[in-house]
Amino acid sequence: MMHQPERISLREVAPRDGLQNEPPVPTEDKIRLIDALSRTGLSRIEAVSFVHPKAVPQMADAAEVWGAIEKHPGIRYSALAPNLKGVERALDAGFSAIEVVVSASDAHNRANVGRTTAESVAEFADIVHLAHERLAEVEAIIATSFGCPYEGDVAPARVAGIVDAVAEAGVDRVAFGDTTGMGTPRRVNELLDAVETDLPVLMHFHDTRGTALANLLTAMDRGVVEFDASVGGLGGCPYAPGASGNVATEEVVHMLHDMGVATGVDLDALIDTAALAQEIVGRKLESGVLRAGPRTRLTERP
Repeated sequence: MMHQPERISLREVAPRDGLQNEPPVPTEDKIRLIDALSRTGLSRIEAVSFVHPKAVPQMADAAEVWGAIEKHPGIRYSALAPNLKGVERALDAGFSAIEVVVSASDAHNRANVGRTTAESVAEFADIVHLAHERLAEVEAIIATSFGCPYEGDVAPARVAGIVDAVAEAGVDRVAFGDTTGMGTPRRVNELLDAVETDLPVLMHFHDTRGTALANLLTAMDRGVVEFDASVGGLGGCPYAPGASGNVATEEVVHMLHDMGVATGVDLDALIDTAALAQEIVGRKLESGVLRAGPRTRLTERP
């Protein structure tokens, strides 16, 4: 029998991780999407990222989006940043929850932020000092934790070493990103066997190869209760060709609710929001629950 928590916490990442992998979306549509997500019962939303607009032009309007959305008091909105400069911009915009990404593989880190993994890790002490001075929390997101599209397998011991280093720098939380969908249940277990930390742990799975829900269940069985997901399955990585497809939030909620695991999310409202996301990006999204509806939706007998 697998371990089954009473409740899990979902962070919605479509507005950032989802839309950064699409052609630039108008600012007003980003605002519409975040406002709709805020009305589904989600308690955590990754709203924007503060990256150089030449690197990710899809996020060039981050401050404008953040300034215009309806901010619900029960929701923890966060922003992603790749470096100290991005963190400063996020703090200046008023965020109190900052995610800082570092890749476990040097090749992906160079492609993503233009420096080695060690160089990124070395900056965490200054990032944490600045954020804590301004009463903000820092989460270290370790991308390519389950494999790199350029280097191949990433040793769990390497990921564990990065966790130790960012924990020493004082981060408040840590997340493991399956950036290009290379994770499998076996590799989730191997990573969790290698990592020893008292920090809250979150998992971020892509469904590129159809393993995201299996990976989520494996992590949940090991005691992880925080996960990222993206409405409609939006997302990917602009520096990892073919790595489209975060796990769809409505697919996660649909499965967990049927298992008796609470999420606090209204599934019908979430499916409606996935349809809105599909309309905004102008293409069919891959979510099976968006396409077919929940298992309780019946059809007329012929």
